[in-house]
Amino acid sequence: MLIEKELKTKVAKDFWKAVLNLKTESECEKFFRDVATLSELMAMCERWQVAKMVDKGISYREINQQTGVSTATITRVAHWLNYGTGGYKLMLEKMKN
Repeated sequence: MLIEKELKTKVAKDFWKAVLNLKTESECEKFFRDVATLSELMAMCERWQVAKMVDKGISYREINQQTGVSTATITRVAHWLNYGTGGYKLMLEKMKN
């Protein structure tokens, strides 16, 4: 089990290094389109939009009406925004600067 965990960590680090080498929006789009399905990409894009809206204080009902994203997903994104690893907040701050 320990070896499997270590392998996953090495594989994940390799993936993150690949992502960090992407320089343009076009490169990101090409890479992620090959790596993920359209459904997976849309889910990630929707979650990012929801995180931005929650951060602005928009109500869950309004987010649902504007985006069509389920309230369950909105609640989950809000939870990770407030109690997760800080990734959403990190990117929100970077996007403000």
